[in-house]
Amino acid sequence: MSLPVIVTRTLPGARDTADTLARLGYAPILSPMLAIEETGLDARDLAGIRHLVFTSANGVRAVQHASPDPDRTAWCVGPSTAEAARAAGFGSIIESDGNADDLAHRILAAHPEGPLLHIANEAAAGNLVAALIAGGLDARFNAPYRTRAADSLSPDALTALAGPSPVILLVHSAKAASAVAASHPGLERAGLVAISVTALAPLKGEAGRGEWIAERPNEDSLMDALREAARALCP
Repeated sequence: MSLPVIVTRTLPGARDTADTLARLGYAPILSPMLAIEETGLDARDLAGIRHLVFTSANGVRAVQHASPDPDRTAWCVGPSTAEAARAAGFGSIIESDGNADDLAHRILAAHPEGPLLHIANEAAAGNLVAALIAGGLDARFNAPYRTRAADSLSPDALTALAGPSPVILLVHSAKAASAVAASHPGLERAGLVAISVTALAPLKGEAGRGEWIAERPNEDSLMDALREAARALCP
């Protein structure tokens, strides 16, 4: 039987991850722990903005109805976000290596002219924009969406966790991990694979069958960490 892997990522990205897992021979179980609630973006907030900064694909999707200006640059935290920007119609896309610090360093090194607007959920306000401002750039923040935590993992996920066989809990963000932790699902029979140390933190020490962290905070590296976990749990 294929190793069950619980996907806690927000939709629609969770489906992309599930498709990848199925192609790799795993048995994905969808259990998004966060839901996106769009609050809207006022077109006036984009006036004069030459650069949009995205730290997740959700940010891209939140503004894609604003008809991206081909002269506006999308600065993207990693491959998944850059792919979303291409799908949304951005012509100029600059991709970083997978986390907000790397993205900030890349923007500061390029020192682009004109205002930058960081698009993300309200919980992400602060550090990135502060770093850009400290580096002499005109940077601003806008939250056209928020996330709502699920009360618990899905019934299928809980059934898998209660069974005797190994199961992997896949974590893409600290916020999703916090939602899992708050629901107290019981992870004694689970292994935990996280995209970063930060994403792991709310669940550190909770998984009874071990923890694995991606070397880089991107989907490809996460799949590499999953392979390592699968070899350990299903030798």
